[in-house]
Amino acid sequence: MKRSWMVIASVVLATNLIAGAALAKSENGNAGEGKPSSVKINVDSTVNANSEETVTGNTYGKGHNGYKGLLNAINNVKDKPAGAVIAELLLTKYETQLTAEMKAELEAITAQDEALTAAADLLEKSGSVTDAVYVQQEAVLANVTNLTSYKKLGKLYEKLGKKGVKLYVNGEEPTFEVNPFIREGNTLVPFRAIAEALKATVSWNAEERSVTVTRDGITVKLFIDSKTATVNGNELTLEVPAAIENGSTVVPVRFVSEALKAVVKWESETQSVVIYEE
Repeated sequence: MKRSWMVIASVVLATNLIAGAALAKSENGNAGEGKPSSVKINVDSTVNANSEETVTGNTYGKGHNGYKGLLNAINNVKDKPAGAVIAELLLTKYETQLTAEMKAELEAITAQDEALTAAADLLEKSGSVTDAVYVQQEAVLANVTNLTSYKKLGKLYEKLGKKGVKLYVNGEEPTFEVNPFIREGNTLVPFRAIAEALKATVSWNAEERSVTVTRDGITVKLFIDSKTATVNGNELTLEVPAAIENGSTVVPVRFVSEALKAVVKWESETQSVVIYEE
């Protein structure tokens, strides 16, 4: 969908709020020094060619320089969902290694979703609910772990008449033929929609009436109308069985997502299933 000029203006407003917050925090942290409103975080990333160290190892390995890999990474994902997650990790785990200027920019990155939500609020109050939805969708993508952003988006959808269970994977809304629904206290979702959103491989065995999903060395197998499932061959019991609804296989979302090492959260007020990868 094409966004209206109001949405673009709101995003610009939110960006200005973020930049202003970064500048104000930077100035307060370094009185008397002039600071730019945008900072590129640079570190020395020289690696010995004979060393077996990697960026991942440097990030999570031993030593006081573990934050450098994260600093390198965030320069490439500032405007992506991972940006807010990495910024939060740097601020909470490596705060003492950061300059005041670095902290200001990182705090601004973590606040992107808040600024966009504020812009969505303005649009909603002006009566532009559809435009507010577009901006709030960006707020969700700015920090896929923030349940408050999903709640706000869910309430906006309800204003537009969109009811029922809502599903988000890494901040995106997968397309599906059968809407998610609740059965016996468990949320069931179209299996293929979840698998494709998590970039997993799905296969169907008509003889067994089973569906299998494989991702990153993990294989999950479920049997239609059975509470039995397996994860890498280990048998487990489900609270509700997988089923076929209107030609689509539906499965209990929490079991499948957690088996594939994804985080699953439930926002009860707007009935939103939130799945994201850490």
